[in-house]
This record gives sequence, C-alpha cells and structure tokens, in this order.
Amino acid sequence: MIIVTGGAGFIGSNLVKALNQEGIENIMVVDNLTNAEKIKNLSDLKIVDYMDKHEFYDFMTEGRKFDAVSAVFHQGACSDTMATDGEYILHNNFTYSKELFQFSKRHQAQFIYASSASVYGRSSVFVEQPENESALNAYAWSKLLFDNYIRKQHSLDIPIGIQCVGLRYFNVYGPREFHKGRMASVAWHCYNQYQDDQNVRLFSGSDGYNDGQQVRDFVYVDDVVGINLFLLKNPGVSGLFNVGTGRCQSFNDVALAVVNACRQNLDKEMLTLAEAVAKKEITYIAMPDALIGKYQSYTQADLSKLKSTGFNGSFDNVNQGITKYIACLSTA
Repeated sequence: MIIVTGGAGFIGSNLVKALNQEGIENIMVVDNLTNAEKIKNLSDLKIVDYMDKHEFYDFMTEGRKFDAVSAVFHQGACSDTMATDGEYILHNNFTYSKELFQFSKRHQAQFIYASSASVYGRSSVFVEQPENESALNAYAWSKLLFDNYIRKQHSLDIPIGIQCVGLRYFNVYGPREFHKGRMASVAWHCYNQYQDDQNVRLFSGSDGYNDGQQVRDFVYVDDVVGINLFLLKNPGVSGLFNVGTGRCQSFNDVALAVVNACRQNLDKEMLTLAEAVAKKEITYIAMPDALIGKYQSYTQADLSKLKSTGFNGSFDNVNQGITKYIACLSTA
C-alpha cells in the first residue's frame, strides 16, 4: 500500500490521480476534511482507504503497523505562509513529519516529502545548501527545521535504511487547488479576478523591480507529480532536491497568459502587456505591509542536483502550463 498524506489537497490529489493512471489503486489517503469541499478532489480517484490526519497521528505514535506499506508521500502540511500560530505550524509541519518519518522507517517504506522553496528566504542562490537558507516566516522555518532534522539523520553513523527525499517546491499551480483560498496560486487568483470583472491585479514594484516584474519559478503541477513518480521508481535516490522549471518568469507573464487564455475562450484578440495595461485588464496595487521585507521577489530553482539523479524530464513554461490550466478551469 502507498500512503499519501494531504491526499485530498492540491498536489496530493494530483499525485493520487497520476498513481491511478499508472495502474496503482492500493492507496490510503490521509487528510483533514473539515473543509468538506476538498472531497471534490477525491471523487474521481481510486483509493482503498481514508484516515483522518488526527487518527493517523495517534496510530503512528502508538507504534502500530499497517501491512505492507511500500511508500509514503508526505504532502500534508499547514501551507499558510502568513499563519501566526507557531504551535499549530510546528506540530503540523515538524512534529507530524518526524513521526511519519519514523513510521516509514519501521515499515521500510520509501519516504518522499514536500519541503518548500520558501526556506531560501530572500537569497539569490537557490542551491540546496545551508548557506543559502534563511526562513522569513514561521511556515518556512518549520519546513527548514524538518529538512535539517533529515540532514541530521543522514549524518548519523546508523544508516537511515530507506529512501528519504525532500522536495523543495517552488511556485506550483494547476488543477485541484480551488480550496486553498489566499494560498492558491497566482494563476488561480488571476483567473478568478478576470472572470469577476475582466481585471487582474498584481503588486506594484518592489525590491528594485518594476510593477509586476517580480519573478518566480512557476511550475505546473503535472511536472511536479512527474518528479514524485520518478523518485518512486528510483528508490536508490535520496536527498533534498529543488522542484521547479529552472527558469524564472514575471508575474506579468502569468497575468498576461491568463488574460489571453480567457480572451481566447471569448474569441477576442490576444493582447500585449502594454495593451492589457492600457485596457486596465491588468492593474497594479500596493504590496500589503505584512509582506514588505518578507516577500520573495526573485526565485529560480537550480536543478543541477535533481538532474544528477538521472531525471531528464521537461517542464512547461508559463504559457504552456497556463493554457492547460485555463482549459481545465473553463470546463470545470
């Protein structure tokens, strides 16, 4: 059996879908369905069991075992980068993760977990080394704390004995993120803003960047899932790896791709950025005070370490990924 925590969430449910497409259905999803809307992400998937995350935590801490767990994909977490309840964040993202790692060791199961590019803070170097890491908020610190816990396990004299992989996701977007609220992707927010009033709003200039010209490594969820499956099939690979496209693109690129995809659905002509701004289909707003000094205006995954494992998959650019995404949203 394969266990997917956060399996009703964004990346988790896309991962379960991909496993199903590989013919794998012996899957147990662990999640918190207090928000019952997330059930939509499970309705078209094939799984054999579901367990609430609190029940599963008790199960783990009691030292109980399932029969024949082959792999654990740990996608569940508190993903709110602006959350302020430190106790809640640390329990979800650190304590829970430690217990799940130990559970995986007991079962000799592959352990592949979601870390985050937020651990790099405002660094301009995105290589998986401690000197490049500086968390800007509690969420990022909790992710970095667990990465360092895993690093410590690897440094001990006693071998871990299982595959253990941390994936530092950059800005992931794509289907099945409807439930994420303010933490949904820029593409999701741009699409919904445009559907409401044909206007997409981005932050004005910051950190030396002009309006909407801040850049991130935006990666389509199918490409993220592809890396997870590659690692499942290569159990000899362990370590921390960046998961992005290896290129950065601006928020303006994302907004314009969304605007033009929506316009195409309405049989309207494509616009340049200047034309979209002139027509007020893209406008700019001041950055909230809460984000000033805590905002990553530049990210770009260094994929050297990932590629050294033999992974040679390709990645959609923003136009390619958003075209696919808007097609899904438009038919939902």
